[in-house]
This record gives sequence, C-alpha cells and structure tokens, in this order.
Amino acid sequence: MLPEKIHQNLESSRAMHPGWQDQDHLIRQLVNNARDHGDQVALRERDRGIWQEYTWQDYLERVMALAAGLETLGIGPGDRVLVVGDNRPALYFGMLAAVTLRAVPSPAYPDTNPQEIQSQMETESIRCALVEDQEQVDKLLGIRAAGYGHLDHILFDDPRGLKGKEPPGALALEDLLARGRDRLEREPNLAQDLQSRPSVHDTAVLLHSSGTTGAPKGIPLKHGHILSGVRNASQAGYFREGEVHMAYLPMAWVGDFIFTIGAALVLRFCVNIPERQETALHDLREIAPTLYFGSPRAWSNMLTRIQVGISESTGFKRRLYHHFMPFAVELERRRLAGQIPTPVERAWRAVGEILIFGPLKDQLGLARVERPYTAGEAMGEDVFLFFRALGLNLRQFYGQTENCALCVAQPPDSISLHTAGRPFPGVELKISDDGEILVRSDNIFDGYFNNPEATAETLQDGWMHTGDAGYLEEDGQLVVLGRVSEVVYTRGGERFIPTYVENRLKFSHYIKDACILGKDRDYLAALIVIDIDAVGHWAEENGVAYTSFADLSQKPQVYELVRKEVAHVNGVLPEALAIQRFVNLHKEFDPDDGEVTRTRKLRRKVIDAHYAPIIESLYDGRGSIEFEAKISYETGESGTLKRHLAVADVTGAQLAEEV
Repeated sequence: MLPEKIHQNLESSRAMHPGWQDQDHLIRQLVNNARDHGDQVALRERDRGIWQEYTWQDYLERVMALAAGLETLGIGPGDRVLVVGDNRPALYFGMLAAVTLRAVPSPAYPDTNPQEIQSQMETESIRCALVEDQEQVDKLLGIRAAGYGHLDHILFDDPRGLKGKEPPGALALEDLLARGRDRLEREPNLAQDLQSRPSVHDTAVLLHSSGTTGAPKGIPLKHGHILSGVRNASQAGYFREGEVHMAYLPMAWVGDFIFTIGAALVLRFCVNIPERQETALHDLREIAPTLYFGSPRAWSNMLTRIQVGISESTGFKRRLYHHFMPFAVELERRRLAGQIPTPVERAWRAVGEILIFGPLKDQLGLARVERPYTAGEAMGEDVFLFFRALGLNLRQFYGQTENCALCVAQPPDSISLHTAGRPFPGVELKISDDGEILVRSDNIFDGYFNNPEATAETLQDGWMHTGDAGYLEEDGQLVVLGRVSEVVYTRGGERFIPTYVENRLKFSHYIKDACILGKDRDYLAALIVIDIDAVGHWAEENGVAYTSFADLSQKPQVYELVRKEVAHVNGVLPEALAIQRFVNLHKEFDPDDGEVTRTRKLRRKVIDAHYAPIIESLYDGRGSIEFEAKISYETGESGTLKRHLAVADVTGAQLAEEV
C-alpha cells in the first residue's frame, strides 16, 4: 500500500476513535507479557504425543525473528498475507510477525477449494502466503500455475514432503526464522524498532463474511476494535486473566482470532493446541481448559457421545445415569424458572456430582471449565439443559465478525432458554422500527474491505445494522429471531423466518441440517439431512441394517424417526406454518458444492437450483422421486448418480409403511 494512503487511513481512524492510544496494540501486549511474565507458559502444542511449551519470552522472540525475516522478503505496511492451515503455533507467530510489520494476515479455511482461494487472493492482491503443509503448498502452486502470477512467497510450517525439494518461491518457516535471528543479531536495535512500528489504528486481521448471499466480504479488524471487545467482555466477566484455552476452532473464524490471539495477549491465556483436529476431543481431557467454546452442534455431538458411551457401559452405570440425569435436568429446569431447590434436592444433587456428573465432566475434559459458551445459532433446549444439569454454567452469546463476535452474552446469574443475554459494558443496543438489531461500540469495524456500498448499508449514523431481527425483553435481554433478509411469506400471507424453524429442527440429535421451503407456496416443507452418527447408532440399537448414508436416509424406520421430530417442531409453530411434507436427502450439504458456507450456513439459491426437482415433488403430491444427483470426482471430472428418494407427509399414522 502506498505511504500516503496508509497515512490517510491512520488519520481517518484517529478522527473516528479519538480515545484510542497509538501504542496500545497487540504487539505491545506481547512485549509487556514477555517483560513481566517471560517465564510463564503462553502456548503449548501437542506434537507426536508430547506437549511442546513456549513461554511468553519464546513467543516474543519468534514473532520478532519472523518479522525480521518477512521484511527481507519485502513484506511491509498494507500488504495482505494469506494464512491457510489448521491451528499451529508457527502460523500464529507468523500472523503476529506480519502485524508487527503493519501487514495484514488474511486467513482462509483449510478446506477452501482452489477457486475460492484464488478469488480471495485476486481481491486482496496477495503476494505472500503462510501455510501449514504440503497439501496447502500444492493448492497454491496449482493456483499460480493456473495464471495467478503475483504469489512470490509460500512459507510452510510442516517440512514433510517439501524439505530439500522446495518449489520456486517456497521457503520453510524454520529457515525464515533462522534468517530473521541472524538479522536481529547483526542489528541490535532492530527488535525495539519493530516493536514500535504498529499502531492501535492498524488493521490486525482481515477476516471474511460467510458469503451466504454472494461473494464473501472482507472485514478488517483493527487493534483497537479487538482490544475494546476483549476488555468489554473481561469487564463483564466473560474472560479472566490466566485462562486455560484450547485453540481448535478454524483460524479463519473470528472467534479463534479473538480468543487465541486477542484475549490471550491481553489476559495472558495459556493457549493449548491439539495435535490434530481428529485428536481434539482426546487432547481436551489432558488440557482441562477453564474456558471452552463450542457451537450448538459441537455440544449436541458431545451429548451423543455421552449417550452412546452410557448405552455401552455396565448395567450398574446405566442405572445410575438414568436415575440421576433426569432428576438433575428437571432440577435445572425448575431452577431457571426461579424455583429454589430444597435441602434434600441439593443433597441428592451432591451425591450425583460424586457418582455421575463429576466423572462425566472429567471424561469429557470439562472438569475445570468455569466459562463454557456457545454461539452461532440457537441451541436445543434438551442439550442446553443437559450440560447445565451436569454442573456447567453454559451460556449463550451473540455477535458478528463485524463486532469481533463480542456484543451480547447471558449473565451467569440470569440464564434464559430463549434469550442471548445483555450487551457487554461499552456496547449500546437498540431495535429499529422494522425490528432490526442495531449496535454501537468501539469494537465495531470501520467498514468492509474495498466495498463502500456494503459499508454504507451496514454502518449508518454510527450504528451497525446487524441484519438480524430481534426484540428486547423487559429485563433487557435480547431475543434473536433470525435474518431480516430472510423474513418471507407463504402464498396465504403467513410471515416466517426459515432459519428460526431450521434451528428448531436441528435441536434434534437426528437432524444435522434442514432447509425450510415455503416462500410463495401453500405450505412449509423441508429438506432434511440426517446426522449419520446419531441415526447410525439408533439404527444399530434398533436392528436396522444399512450400507451407506444414502441407504440409511431412505429406510422407512428412519423416515418415521424424522417424522416424529418434525411433528414435535410443528407443535411449537403456528398451525398455518406447520411443516407438511419432507424429504430425507441422500447426502449432506457440501461446502465444496456451494450448498453451505465453510461455517455451515445455507446458500439457499444454490440449494434451490441443485434440488429443484426434489423441491417440486414436495408440492406436487408425489410419494417419491427418481433424482439424478450430480457428483464430482477428485480428478475434476463429474457425473450423475440416480437416487430413489421418498417424499413423506408429516401427518398420517401409516407413514412408515407408505414410505
């Protein structure tokens, strides 16, 4: 970026945020931690079964050495640096090294396909990429061979398959680290110079919207936004100093940057990185975090693991579980309704803690968790009550990438099953005349990357228009209904929000995804994606044989299982909005097919196009359909596969036989 442009941006940010102090930035937090707590463990990574530790002094030394090395490659203020891979210490060090040079890390999800990566690179003029391993290197080499000629440097962490035969422009991060250390030794004042360069007004990371309705938008978050958000959350008791945290969330998601870098630097977290994504749940028990975030689906999957484990345990353990868990769930339900447990109930709860609840939490790795959270979508009442009954003070929060995901959270002493909580200190919130949630605070971004039209639509008169519909209850707690843009009407004029209904369907353990139809139609219908783990276990327990996802999804017994779940949701919907028909799809929604984003949000236009014949069958009275499914092979070739799918009515006692 040109120096004059950088200067203009700096002055503009100073005018917008007069309360920010120039030297109050993330790198300054790191320097202070190394100076005052240098020998404390800042970050741990499990590598080949052994935990490797980095102190705050190690952390700072590696960031400075990588910054010195990056500068020799020509990386400087305003440059965007692509980051692709799973959570790895070297990638975090490299991101902060770029930030030290006033460059901007731009993470992407590791499973993002080459076309999406190339689009991001072209939009942001990427010259340098920081990646995990050979898989990502090969992906970028393919993009470069396909015509993207601006990628000068590919820096990789894992040397397997690459060391000694690096392709042109590729360099191991360890080699860059050594180069930077040599430079720091030759230039004694360089480290101090590097530490003084960043400003609170610099962009610390360039994240991206989910892209549910179009191309993802770049969301620049400055040091000041991140620090304001973390401090607001800390003031509300959301974070505390010295938390033990597990970094397993995708690095491209705002929550990972805020938890693993922002809050960790401000509040000196001990960040723990699992060996692989596949071992995260196993490593969680060894880490025993004090702070833990999981999506509603992650908590639901954890509950399924518990139920499967109990069903396979001894008869004595099963009897204990089925005695104490229903008791604890009902006790928690009444407690949330304001009823105080009797002394006898408290005594039985204490016994259950010793026999069941404590051992379960220990087995899961949640024995030390004091601040468990969930966000992203509504959580099922059964799942929420279960973990609170287990003794975890599980709370929901609400936010967007544009406000550092730190906006609203449930207070620990005022939990409700249907609210998202109250705004953090420093956050103002109101509901517009048309029911949209508006927020204003210092942790809200200043505008989208090179997208003035979208910026003008989102930021108006100092308020951020979230795009979400909601309302405030009398006690000030926020209820989120869904996206304003998704408010639609049936042919009869009934108003509904598809995501609201979909979330309630996904409360079921047996339903992984759902797409609600009904806009300009006579009634609501649903495309259902079963949860293969939960339904597969149910099938084994009930003697239902199957060979594949597609085969299991079409079993009459599974249709009956799903029908009951849909009928249960109908019980809480207005009669005019009851789901009347559904289809169990033969496959999951796939981000590589464009059907969902990397964060599992539906792309409705793509789904409408891909499943158009199935959707029509839901409204023309057919009982089944022969669907030609398009499939893509790893070679890049495509083909079709015929599937026979049943179309089911929700009402009717003979459903299983009809299917």
